[in-house]
Amino acid sequence: MTFSKAVVRLRVPIILLALALLVPSAIGMAATRVNYDLLTYLPGEIDTMIGQDKLMDQFGKGAFSFIVVEGMPEEDVSALRDRVEQIDHVDSAIWYTSFSDMSIPMEMLPKKLYDAFNQGDATMIAVFFDGSTSEDGTMQAFQEIRRVCGERCFVSGMTAMVLDLKDVCEKEEPIYVAIAVGLAIAAMMLLLDSFLVPLVFMASIGMAILYNMGTNIFLGQISFITMALAAVLQLAVTMDYSIFLWHSYNEQLTKTDDKYEAMAAAIHETLTSVIGSSITTVAGFIALCFMSFTLGRDLGLVMAKGVLLGVIGCVTILPSMILLLDKPLQKTRHRSVLPPMDGFARGATKIFPILLILFALVVYPAYNSYRLANDEVYYNLGATLPKDMAYVVAEDKLSDTFDIASTHMLLLDAGLEPKDVAHMIDEMEQVDGVKYVLGLESFTGATIPREMIPQKLLEKLESDRLELLLINSEYAVATDEVNGQIDALNAILKRYDPTGRLIGEAPCMKDMIEITNHDFQVVNLISIVAIFAIILLVERSLSLPFILIAVIELAIFINLGISHYLHQSLPFIAPICISTIQLGATVDYAILMTTRYKAERAAGKGKREAVSIALATSTPSIIVSGMGLFAATFGVALYSNIDIIRSICMLLARGALISMVCVLLLLPALLMLCDFVVRHTTIGMKSKDANDVVGKEA
Repeated sequence: MTFSKAVVRLRVPIILLALALLVPSAIGMAATRVNYDLLTYLPGEIDTMIGQDKLMDQFGKGAFSFIVVEGMPEEDVSALRDRVEQIDHVDSAIWYTSFSDMSIPMEMLPKKLYDAFNQGDATMIAVFFDGSTSEDGTMQAFQEIRRVCGERCFVSGMTAMVLDLKDVCEKEEPIYVAIAVGLAIAAMMLLLDSFLVPLVFMASIGMAILYNMGTNIFLGQISFITMALAAVLQLAVTMDYSIFLWHSYNEQLTKTDDKYEAMAAAIHETLTSVIGSSITTVAGFIALCFMSFTLGRDLGLVMAKGVLLGVIGCVTILPSMILLLDKPLQKTRHRSVLPPMDGFARGATKIFPILLILFALVVYPAYNSYRLANDEVYYNLGATLPKDMAYVVAEDKLSDTFDIASTHMLLLDAGLEPKDVAHMIDEMEQVDGVKYVLGLESFTGATIPREMIPQKLLEKLESDRLELLLINSEYAVATDEVNGQIDALNAILKRYDPTGRLIGEAPCMKDMIEITNHDFQVVNLISIVAIFAIILLVERSLSLPFILIAVIELAIFINLGISHYLHQSLPFIAPICISTIQLGATVDYAILMTTRYKAERAAGKGKREAVSIALATSTPSIIVSGMGLFAATFGVALYSNIDIIRSICMLLARGALISMVCVLLLLPALLMLCDFVVRHTTIGMKSKDANDVVGKEA
């Protein structure tokens, strides 16, 4: 109680400090860099990432792009290439004039090389940058290229996607928060007993969100997914804590007329229950940190920090605000629209065998569809972006005109004999879907001897130790076809050069697929084990962790399984996030009901009465909490134009409702069924059950 009384006594300084901390938080939030390139979260020790580092070390190259130019005279294309190559952070722009004078007709080029850069009235310029895809310098250079090229050119590449994604996110993110706040306020005004208190909740939670986003500056940068979801998720999963405090405060006011004494008691009571509740949510987010694909760590750390800041705000800032606004809060109270739940509870306990049978029938199809949904995820985020986005238009133009859907880069030992390299290229060009392989050997031959290749171009394609080759493919990234192609190309490469490396977007995506498939299993297991251990300690029971986790896991199976039945392909990160977040955030509903059931059963009530009381008393809180999570995420899911954000929010919204239904219907039935086992495997229940009526009820 010492802490609680201190909060009450220092309520005004707490408010002043909370307001003062908003300034550095806002500065920190503005200064935190946002990363829009998911490939940077791959482990640094894999071959593709090592290859990317070697490309930068040996050639000073990182990102690359193709510029498709239509209906432009050769002289103007040459001038455009020169202008592009002069832009800061552009390492090189390769076109016909890079290796030949304009006085020599372009048709004199080897046919393969001519066809690679020309189709009809369209020609193509290959551009390399001196930084990685999402570096600030690369993105600035890309913006300048778009300005220089104008509307007659189409600029493709990963940096184009990063830029366009950045523009969409920066426009939509404030609207996400506005939608989540607006719908959450509406839900709480309807379901709680005051019109004003939801606004106080939002003010308190909003401060905690800003503190969380501001302290991200110490992480260096966060992903665009974390930036877009963090505020919405923090609001959704920490709203319960404010509701607990408000209900506890009003309950204490019925015992004393002193509002300060009532609030001190409410803080003490809330702190005890909220710490237990928040631990499971934090555990769900911390589990994401064990992903090899470090996007999980990015989201997990930020959200775990946000939950902790939410708890702190709930027991310091919120009580201070409620005390300062106590009079208007009490004057704006109204009757909750939720009716008494005694009749519902009695009915649910009477028909519990029917409920068990119904849920038993759901288990297999739910699990099977859940498994299939995990196999149906997609990895190519660019394929789901709006069709009128400049990046999508440019990629479609590149594919339609030049039949190029992806580009790989090959780093080869420069000491290999040219004839061996030529043989390797010939073999690679026979691989299904390979359009062509371009290297120094493509520029030399009978018409253009190696000695005539400008030294500047030689330096771009060959270093002291490595030679750079470009492989254009007809297959799109993250498809089974391109992954098979990469395996075939690597097999050929390793025969000629065991140290050679195939890099680029498609090889990185292939690694991402393999890594995240493993991550899903690891993270899912860690979250279940961690939350099992927490429930074991909180409930002091060997059986209850199995029961509670089974209920929420079934809700997760149903949630993800619905996507399979609706033929909705999910972004690869969505099932991993949902499996951990839904478990961590909604298992609290089950813990709330189970704790009350234990108390009633240990006090000597029969199992039916104990379950009925627990269900009746916890249902309003579970409904308010579930609807709050639903409201905060559903509107964002409907609004967002970014499928990865839309999918995660829709799954969270749907998962909140499904978990709510499973806890309100399945959990009471399981408690009725497993009462004997629970009592004999839970500390403090068996010995106190003086009025055992299990046999009579059975």
